[in-house]
Amino acid sequence: MAATASPSEAADRSKPIDPTGNISIKWDIISWTPNGYVAVISMYNFQQYCHIQSPGWSVIGVDMSKGGGYMDHDGGQTTEQGDCSKFKENIPHCCKKTPTVVDLLPGTPYNQQSANCCKGGVLSSWAQYPPNAVSSFQVSVGQAGTSNKTVRVPKNFNLKAPGPGYTCGPAKIVKPVTWNVTCTYSQFLAQKTPTCCVSLSSFYNNTIVPCPTCACGCQSSTSLSGGCWSKPHRASVVPNPGKTLILPLVQCTRHMCPIRYWRVKITMTNFNYNMNYPQWNLVVQHPNFDNLTQIFSFNFKPLTPYGVINDTAMLWGVKFYNDLLKQAGPAGNVQSELLFQKDQTTFTFEMGWAFPRRIYFNGDNCVMPPLDSYPYQMPAPAILFHLLSC
Repeated sequence: MAATASPSEAADRSKPIDPTGNISIKWDIISWTPNGYVAVISMYNFQQYCHIQSPGWSVIGVDMSKGGGYMDHDGGQTTEQGDCSKFKENIPHCCKKTPTVVDLLPGTPYNQQSANCCKGGVLSSWAQYPPNAVSSFQVSVGQAGTSNKTVRVPKNFNLKAPGPGYTCGPAKIVKPVTWNVTCTYSQFLAQKTPTCCVSLSSFYNNTIVPCPTCACGCQSSTSLSGGCWSKPHRASVVPNPGKTLILPLVQCTRHMCPIRYWRVKITMTNFNYNMNYPQWNLVVQHPNFDNLTQIFSFNFKPLTPYGVINDTAMLWGVKFYNDLLKQAGPAGNVQSELLFQKDQTTFTFEMGWAFPRRIYFNGDNCVMPPLDSYPYQMPAPAILFHLLSC
């Protein structure tokens, strides 16, 4: 009998809120040289709410196994040169068979730039800011004798953003000497342990639907890639300020969940010592979003993947005000308040209607309480959202 996918894998594959979201890589040859060609490689983040944050993307691809090499770059660079000993002159920038390319940093000298480059590998989500959802660099490829009839299609693309999670399909020809590669994100591939968990409560009871114990990993576990540390030991494990790491280093709490919502007031608290979250975003699904009347301190955009159904909202910070969720500490939180209008024909406290149905933080689907844990009836006082994410 075939193996059955776990609920997290099944939910991950369905992408119900952004079913067509992907990162598209375009490889476009713009000119020919005596020893090869010049191409512009562009990445378009067509995902509504998934973005790539620091330390940024890296692209592995383009098989140079038949003696070619990257002669030069504008707007990007390879991480290693490789063995170029067979070249006596015109030594390539990189001779590795499968080179890794990264974006240049902001402030790169103008003569080394290309259009849409030099963002440190950071890509905004399409809904937040489309102009920053595009990244490009230019490369001169050395493949002697190459023409539009003999040029080889790039293959074996691998996108890291900055860690795993993306799977790229084969390059497809969209017009002569132009190819497209489509990469899709899987939260399950990115990290086996869920990154978010959710509990729901009200002002008269803070455990109506609690966050599952150890939803994001327990401190006694040795199988996780990150860690959980209590405050007395923090100094021995927290890196120097400004050092960027990918692995989580989370402050131990009883719930292990740093994002909290309550009443139509939303507070997100970061318990991760290793991670700042620039350009963070939150996606919330609730049937009453068609009656949202006002939101404070956050940007708001409705997401309507199925046309007329308006039950999903994307929230993110205001630039230079609260668009950076800082690492664990006194300043590691942001908050807002939402006002909803009650629709008497639908508003109810029964079966968890007043609570969100689904939560995403930075594109990762948060673990929600099981449906049978919601109360069948609730008292009349106004409900509070108390969502927690790891």
